[in-house]
Amino acid sequence: MKHHQKPLSYATHSDWYSDHFQSLTSAAPDSILYTYDSAYHGFAAALSPEEAESLRQSDSVLGVYEDTVYTLHTTRTPEFLGLETDLGPWIGHSLQELNQASQDVIIGVLDTGVWPESKSFSDANMPDVPSRWRGECEAADDFDPKIHCNKKLIGARFFSRGYNMAASDGKETQSPRDGDGHGTHTASTAAGSQVENASLLGYASGKARGMAPQARLATYKVCWKSGCLGSDILAAMDRAILDGVDVLSLSLGGGSAPYARDTIAIGAFAAMEKGIVVSCSAGNSGPAKASLANVAPWIMTVGAGTIDRDFPAFAVLGNGEKYNGVSLYSGEGMGSKPVELVYNKAGGNSSSNLCLAGSLDPAIVRGKVVLCDRGISARVEKGAVVKEAGGVGMILANTAASGEELVADSHLLPAVAVGRKVGDVIRQYVKTAENPTAVLSFGGTVVNVKPSPVVAAFSSRGPNTVTPQILKPDVIGPGLNILAAWPQAVGPTGLEKDTRRTQFNIMSALSPGLVYDATPDDYVAFLCSLDYTIEMIQVVVKRPNVTCARKFRDPGQLNYPSFSVVFGKSRVVRYTRELTNVGAAGSVYRVSAEAPSNVVVSVKPSNLVFRNVGDKQRYTVTFVSQKGVDPLTNGFGSVTWKNDQNQVRSPVSFTWTRV
Repeated sequence: MKHHQKPLSYATHSDWYSDHFQSLTSAAPDSILYTYDSAYHGFAAALSPEEAESLRQSDSVLGVYEDTVYTLHTTRTPEFLGLETDLGPWIGHSLQELNQASQDVIIGVLDTGVWPESKSFSDANMPDVPSRWRGECEAADDFDPKIHCNKKLIGARFFSRGYNMAASDGKETQSPRDGDGHGTHTASTAAGSQVENASLLGYASGKARGMAPQARLATYKVCWKSGCLGSDILAAMDRAILDGVDVLSLSLGGGSAPYARDTIAIGAFAAMEKGIVVSCSAGNSGPAKASLANVAPWIMTVGAGTIDRDFPAFAVLGNGEKYNGVSLYSGEGMGSKPVELVYNKAGGNSSSNLCLAGSLDPAIVRGKVVLCDRGISARVEKGAVVKEAGGVGMILANTAASGEELVADSHLLPAVAVGRKVGDVIRQYVKTAENPTAVLSFGGTVVNVKPSPVVAAFSSRGPNTVTPQILKPDVIGPGLNILAAWPQAVGPTGLEKDTRRTQFNIMSALSPGLVYDATPDDYVAFLCSLDYTIEMIQVVVKRPNVTCARKFRDPGQLNYPSFSVVFGKSRVVRYTRELTNVGAAGSVYRVSAEAPSNVVVSVKPSNLVFRNVGDKQRYTVTFVSQKGVDPLTNGFGSVTWKNDQNQVRSPVSFTWTRV
């Protein structure tokens, strides 16, 4: 809606929206699901196509958009990141000082809800809730705010009107409680209290804690069995802004779309204007190119990386060869006696190599180890299929799609996951050996694994298809095999047939010296550079008199901390950036640059002097491509400003496109 056009006769925008809706449609008043105040100017309603078109023709309406379904992006970490010592990124501050600084930070997590009984949400020794907090915990049949909320878990809400309108598989219990596990895991990863002797059925044993264990948590349940509806997500972001969160964390997404059609981007812009940091996962659709979600430049887009911990498991074949893999299996082992190994012929079904439900013949599989290809169905589900058919073990082998990435799972039977190369060797062994056998064993938990971190194969990749000149994701964070809190209503695999219960499960701040700052007005100039209509820009920025009087000549002119250089009609790309000193007064930085051999990089000036804290200095970097570089070529480099105390590195990606 054109928010500023509300007639004075209406006390609230909600009253105006409702009356305007009624005047243009024959829908019942309760067809309006939500009215939005902060994250969006407008409302969500159930409409027929004819009613939607009638609204679209109104002069007071900016646009009518169909609701979008988003999907979830599914202990060692603090130590690995240097958060357990007085060194690393926290140099100059004690851990006690940093914990005190974070105790008034409120993190809002939009996900599948929360399991409040988890020890990760204990408020032991925490001070009173900040007086500025305006949120609450909502009551439900299985959720009592007086019992389940405290000085750690200070908010718990649920948003389901969009889901209820769209759901065809029956309604779920309307409650802030987590019946899936993903929300509890992400919330405790962000700000869970320290829990001693945590483990997943003996794996990754030790202290479990969130990255900011003294911060407060507010959970907003927006995801249900059939997905996460954009109308519910937007309502939760709207409420979280009004509640007073400092950070919004969303581990969900739905691919890339123009910003005016991206629910999360629109809500995040309003949050950014209020000083709220919005952090979103990049997605789990890697390693495919251009698979990113949540690419708006006012969102911190986070890819998934590994940490230096692993859960080794081993497969020994009948020819004596031993191959390494991973597993979180915790039941009785197979012993040392070799067992027959079968693959592909496990029923004659064309999908038997994938071990899909119903594809295995018990007469062939019973008492044997089954080799299953990764893909199509969930990894743990394949193990369940093998077990139901009478198999006693499984080797889960990657294909080209997953490469060498290994994800450890808490399988229902002895199972080892191996990479593609090992998988190909084992496949060939089964096909050629006269009597192929295998025995599986498990090695517990090991740390100090090198190299680490590396980008997880499932982490979504660039380039950014919405704005190629903006490099995404912005950072990677530990996202593979992470131990965190888990609800007691769900087994560690998430399968209904998994009756095991565990309090924890494994799922897949700072003084940088200089920062690249950007204001809301900068983002408006950025949107104008995309040649969006004023109406599209108004949808995102929610300003009545927005203009494009200031407009970047190129979206890449945004003062972003990285560079995405696209060579097209010109072999020369030039960008200017502004750095703000948040380090010591009198700081001097010198520049260095790295680039592929077919690109020349020059930076002017080559030295920057900051006399005071808060001083700003500009520099211009010019990228020149050689002639004749093949289109669709890619390359990487960096521009780094450094002194004895800091190294401020901006990654650079290079792309050559057809003219």
